[in-house]
Amino acid sequence: MVSERHVRILNKKGLHVRPAAAFAQAAAKFTSAVSVIKDGRKFNAKSSLDLLMLAAVPGTPLIIRAEGDDAEAAASSLAAFVENRFGMDEED
Repeated sequence: MVSERHVRILNKKGLHVRPAAAFAQAAAKFTSAVSVIKDGRKFNAKSSLDLLMLAAVPGTPLIIRAEGDDAEAAASSLAAFVENRFGMDEED
């Protein structure tokens, strides 16, 4: 099964070290392969280093793609995580 969600980076500082680490940790909870796509390039969502290479500033559109048994849950949960600013305060 494959599931995708379109999201936009909302937090003021973009996808920097702390949110990238938090996102990778959240993605690692799922058995599905999870990737983040930016400008047609695919990055491993379970790797904080890969996520940092996105260079995603505020307003950047991304696609979260999950492939596997829990793909729907992974895509939905991770999209909500992005929409909730990675669980960070507004200043992060």
